[in-house]
Amino acid sequence: MTLNLLSPAHADWERRRPVLRDGLAALRPDLVALQETVWGRGYDQAADLLGPGYHLARHSRRTEDGVGAVLASRWPLGAVSEIDLHVSGRADPPLPAAVIAEVEVPAGPLFFVHHRPAQRRGQDAEREAQAVLCARIVEERFAGRRPHTILAGDFGDTPDSASVRFWTGRQAAHGFSVTYQDTWEAAHPGDIGRRVEYVMVRDGTLDVADCRPAVDAVWAAGHFGVVADLLVREG
Repeated sequence: MTLNLLSPAHADWERRRPVLRDGLAALRPDLVALQETVWGRGYDQAADLLGPGYHLARHSRRTEDGVGAVLASRWPLGAVSEIDLHVSGRADPPLPAAVIAEVEVPAGPLFFVHHRPAQRRGQDAEREAQAVLCARIVEERFAGRRPHTILAGDFGDTPDSASVRFWTGRQAAHGFSVTYQDTWEAAHPGDIGRRVEYVMVRDGTLDVADCRPAVDAVWAAGHFGVVADLLVREG
């Protein structure tokens, strides 16, 4: 699952908070990429909304008011590392980064990559370069292995953008290419929609059972978010 929570400083937090808590409790996601979540000054928004039973890996960089991103897992986390995605002087300092966590699942190994590139309009070139940098490091980390790999987050780009086309194998960039399956597109053939949040899987080991918006009638977060149900491919 990926969801942009929207900081409590915005949009009537006291009304949004119970809606988000109840929604997350009903969904009970195993793996979550959360964006625009506050940590600091005695408050942990991610822990508050998710409740007990999650292991958290926070992106190290945050804004002055504590807004950043966090990866959450119901399973214990092994090695966790972070990729600095500052590819230019205008790439949304201080936030662009990707966190890679090894998740200790029974069907493992499984790697969860929480990708948080530049978000501002007009930074398409930065987002493309950040996607390539993240993908290169992930591929180098695996060195020919094929572990289960999930890529998720707010990519700041629609499906027809260069960065998303790169991730889904529709175009190469900077002399490099990868193929990740967009779970929404897999579950809804012919309906790519207009999205900026994605859950993707590195091709070959996981099947997409379903993909749907994270919220329904009540909009309590920055974006609708995406929830994907994944199955380990047999054989």
